[in-house]
Amino acid sequence: MSNKAAQLKAFERLLVIMDELREQCPWDKKQTMESLRHLTIEEVYELGDAILDNDLDEVKKELGDVLLHIVFYSKIGSETNNFDIADVCNSICDKLIDRHPHIYGDVKVENEEDVKRNWEQLKLKEGKTSVLEGVPRSLPAMVKANRIQDKVAGVGFDWEQPEQVFEKVEEELAELKVEIAKGNQDAIESEFGDVLFSMINYARFLKVNPENALERTNKKFIKRFQYLESKSKELNKPLKDMTLSEMDVFWEEAKSL
Repeated sequence: MSNKAAQLKAFERLLVIMDELREQCPWDKKQTMESLRHLTIEEVYELGDAILDNDLDEVKKELGDVLLHIVFYSKIGSETNNFDIADVCNSICDKLIDRHPHIYGDVKVENEEDVKRNWEQLKLKEGKTSVLEGVPRSLPAMVKANRIQDKVAGVGFDWEQPEQVFEKVEEELAELKVEIAKGNQDAIESEFGDVLFSMINYARFLKVNPENALERTNKKFIKRFQYLESKSKELNKPLKDMTLSEMDVFWEEAKSL
């Protein structure tokens, strides 16, 4: 692995290339923070895919893409004299030092939970009026629910035992069942949301990331279904012409693989 000097030199090389592209490339010259935003979100999702696939070579590449975007935004910020990459780095360094008084101060902590509680309390002291201010409005709903629950737990608003959370899941399922029987679509959607929210909360107690868990299931389903499609092609028999029993044979084969 590279030493610190080599790492700094590589980062300087990226900054120089960014300057050159911004000055000479027609596409790079046109970009704004707004035009880059959706591309940045896409890059972060691609990084997430690589992490879940445990493809470390791809993780390295996707981290490079994300880093490029950070440098790109910083370059644009420097052109308007609002901030540059040094300001970005110093800002996060200052925040990390302030948020870790158990490392850079005299605060004592016993475990990870103490650290998380201190983190949320420090954020309130910095002027935030709610512990939920740091949850981005545009987060996907499942990720947002997970972050909301994590943050309120950090200030003590939480269940004491996993069993209590599972009882809440069962309670919400019972309420959903009642509304399904009534046929009230708006109430069904509301109760379904409550079930999902309580399941996401239960996942936290099981130390399971619900987003990762669901995406693993997505990938597993896709792999098995594509196996089913390949068998359908081998038999020259479209899926729509196969019975569920025939499909199930290949589905079970896919599971064993």
